[in-house]
Amino acid sequence: MGFYDYSVKDRSGNDFALDTYKGKVVIVVNTATGCGFTPQYKDLETMYEKYHDKGLEILDIPCNQFAGQTPGTDDEIHEFCTLKYHTQFPQMKKSDVNGENELPVYTFLKSQKGFEGFGKGPAALAMSVMLKKIDKDYENNPEIKWNFTKFIVNKEGEVVARFEPTAKMEDVEKCVAALL
Repeated sequence: MGFYDYSVKDRSGNDFALDTYKGKVVIVVNTATGCGFTPQYKDLETMYEKYHDKGLEILDIPCNQFAGQTPGTDDEIHEFCTLKYHTQFPQMKKSDVNGENELPVYTFLKSQKGFEGFGKGPAALAMSVMLKKIDKDYENNPEIKWNFTKFIVNKEGEVVARFEPTAKMEDVEKCVAALL
């Protein structure tokens, strides 16, 4: 199976087929409303406004698996994002990205691009220290480590990059721009 063979639930609980995005570049991101990385919504919205007409889509999947940083209903999450960050891209239903209830598309994404590290800098070091306490073997498995992990899917449905939440948003934008 490939990326386009999956579907997710939209905020209302309806199936949303990912083949809707054929021929588009897609950022798949697990989001949170109460996380230190939540301001990345601003950068995502800026990219969406800049590149949507050129073929960029953002698949926003709120997730409450990381320190309970996405409380509230799907509607409350949507209201927060649209009021605080003026997001225009659609949000899907709050879902799991790891574990027995993870979305099948996340099983696929992780099989295509595993964890390659947090990079360098204070945020990367902080994430490494924190995750060592949660999962001593975190570096050796493909699981999503935290909120705002981003997968980039090209126009052919291939997963071409994975950016951890500590990655510079400028690097995410360069990757997206090169694919459009």
